[in-house]
Parts: sequence; C-alpha cells; structure tokens
Amino acid sequence: MNLVENAKHLMVGTGAGWVLWLLLGLSVISIAVILERGYVFWSRRDDMAALREGLIRALQNGGFEEARSLLKKSRHPAALVALRGMRREDSETSPEEAEEAMQAEATVQKSLLESRLSYLGTLGANAPFIGLFGTVIGILQSFDELGKTAAATAGQAGQAAAAAASAGAPQAVMSSLAEALVATAVGIGVAIPAVFAFNIFQRTTKTWLADADVLSRELLAYLHSDKTPAARSEAELWGAGVRPRMTI
Repeated sequence: MNLVENAKHLMVGTGAGWVLWLLLGLSVISIAVILERGYVFWSRRDDMAALREGLIRALQNGGFEEARSLLKKSRHPAALVALRGMRREDSETSPEEAEEAMQAEATVQKSLLESRLSYLGTLGANAPFIGLFGTVIGILQSFDELGKTAAATAGQAGQAAAAAASAGAPQAVMSSLAEALVATAVGIGVAIPAVFAFNIFQRTTKTWLADADVLSRELLAYLHSDKTPAARSEAELWGAGVRPRMTI
C-alpha cells in the first residue's frame, strides 16, 4: 500500500467531523477575542476634537499642570501619549526629551491596541481553507462509498438487484457531497466576522495613533514657543536689559 492509499484511508476513516469541531472551537475563540477587543476600544474612545482644543487652552492658560489635569480624565491612547511627554514640569522639559518619551509611549499603546488582532487576521485568512479541507475529505468519502457500491453491484446476482443498487448509488453520493460542502460554508462563516472585526480594529488603531501624533505635535509646538515659563523668564530678563547667565 503506497503513501496515497495510506493518506486516503486515514482521511476516509477519520471523516470531516473533526474539521467542523475545529472550526467551531476557533469560532468560539474568535468571538471571545472580538468581544474583549471591542470592550477595550469602546472604553478608550473620546472626543478628539474637544480633547485637542482643551489641551491647547490648558497649555496656554496653565502650562503642564493644567494640561495634565485635563488629560488624566481620558483613557484615549492619544491622551496617554501626551501625558508621557509631560511627566516633568514644562520648565524642565526640552522638546527633544518630550518627543522621545511620547514616541516610546506611542509604541507601547500600539502594541496594546494590536494585541490579539493577529489571531483574527490569521483565522480570517485560513478558516475557508480549513473548511475546504473538510470538504475534500467528504468528497473522498463520497467517491470511496461510490466505489464500494459499484463493486457490490457487480458482485450481485440478478439484473433487478443490480439495477436497484445502481439507481440508489448516485443519490447516496449526492447526499454525501452536500454534507461535505457544509465544511466549506462553515469555514467561510467563521472567517467573515473575524476579517470584519480585524479590519475595524486595525483602522481604529491607525486613527488613534494619528490622533496621538496630533496631540504630540501640539505639545511640542508649545515647548518650542515662547509661552513656557522658562522662555517667558528669559524673555523678561532680555527685556529688562539683563543677559541670562549661561552655564558651562
């Protein structure tokens, strides 16, 4: 018995039922991941337009202290990224230092938002192929059953018995093929919600990271401006005719 025969007997013997159970298990995990990620994204949503305007006003009116008080009320990743750049007072923070800190926090937030999304993407891409594998096994079973029926018909005595067996064989094969196609349908049914959720979560992640970049640039613009306490103190000294002392 060659390798092909061994593989055929293995697949015919096990059947396609285990493929359907596998798809069912993967679907349950997929739904759990979708619900968990949906809760995470829902709990972190915020009005970005209002948050940005509030940050600009807070920086202009009260510097980092007022801006921190505002951003701590939000769980949006953009707010957390901006807060990371304000871990010290504005007079002690350089634009370069704030930028590095916010870039690091943006990487952390990206990793948290994309957690478990790879499972949804992988399942969405491969579930139809798993279902197709079950269908192939079902088709093998159908043709194997057809071969057995043909052999039994050839060995039967009497034309009436042979004709009755031959008439029933196509119906049995068609019924088996219809059952085999169920695996492909289940595979597609598992893949569709996984791909749909994956695309939504990925797009939301990109949007939120873009929002984080916006708030980061607003914070850096404030640090580069003459509105920070350090810049105002220096400007006041120059205006009074006193040259600020330089430390070496």
